[in-house]
Amino acid sequence: MATPRILLTTTSFQDTPGVHHQLLADTGWEIIRARGPLNEADTLALVGDIDGYICGDDMITRKVLEKAKPRLKVLSKYGIGVDKIDVKACTEMGLPLLFTPGVNHTTVAEHTFLLLLALEKNFLFHTDSTRSGGWKRKTGHELLEKTIGIIGLGRIGKEVAIRARAFGMKVVGYDVYWDEKFAAEHQVARAATMDEVFAVADYLSLHTNLTPETQDLIRAETIAKMKPGVLILNCARGEIVHTADIAAALKDGRVGGYGTDVLDQEPPAADHPLTKLPNVVCTPHIGSRTAESVQRQATAAVKNLILAMKGEKPLAQINPEVAPKNYLA
Repeated sequence: MATPRILLTTTSFQDTPGVHHQLLADTGWEIIRARGPLNEADTLALVGDIDGYICGDDMITRKVLEKAKPRLKVLSKYGIGVDKIDVKACTEMGLPLLFTPGVNHTTVAEHTFLLLLALEKNFLFHTDSTRSGGWKRKTGHELLEKTIGIIGLGRIGKEVAIRARAFGMKVVGYDVYWDEKFAAEHQVARAATMDEVFAVADYLSLHTNLTPETQDLIRAETIAKMKPGVLILNCARGEIVHTADIAAALKDGRVGGYGTDVLDQEPPAADHPLTKLPNVVCTPHIGSRTAESVQRQATAAVKNLILAMKGEKPLAQINPEVAPKNYLA
């Protein structure tokens, strides 16, 4: 029997030391490495003669899956977002689609507050000043008693709420699936609609999956319902925010600042409208890239792959009947 060939594309897996490397090497399988995230053409060029695939945010379309089958046995997602994968096609082809929930929620929540504090304390302005030999100063703002609106109270949204309460903030949340026990314990007020969150939030933090319902959720129409000068935080997906609309709102002050770890185009073009605005803090999709989180995600992705390749039950598998609907949880 031929040695299984495994395609590995996620860069944080490859670049971060940890036990996940030995776990994968111990399988004795042939590992084919590429630097993702890959577009459809690059993904197409690599599939067809692989048995397993540990992917990040590669474009895995129906066309890719049709070429990958029948040899491909397992698709193991490093992370939780499957919006770049044709879940319906995987289901139709009987291809197990595995993922790693519960491994990066604390890390992403911490990153959310990095972005928020950087905006409210004018962090980049001040560090740029001192690095250039200056001593320029701007007056910032406290987080205390401000209202943070959280769209999506899943694992990450809950961790953001816990940290917000530690800062003495008021928390308002919206989610289709509401955890009443958690909300009561952490004093999270429930909004009946997203519009209610928009109306009261000093800070709006996005923690939804990308679906047809959430694409361009933040656009001119919804921005108009928000408090003037609102700060928007996005550690979810870039496409949840309409780029042209938020750029215009940032320029005219309707939105006071945008802290984001994601963009609609990654990596962005040199003239992307959000990368050079002074009231934008943008990081290159590294919200979950800590040594601790990477090792948890990578180890879970490898374990999922090994179990499924052996015909055993994986740690976590996407349920196509639930995943598309559970877009705010």
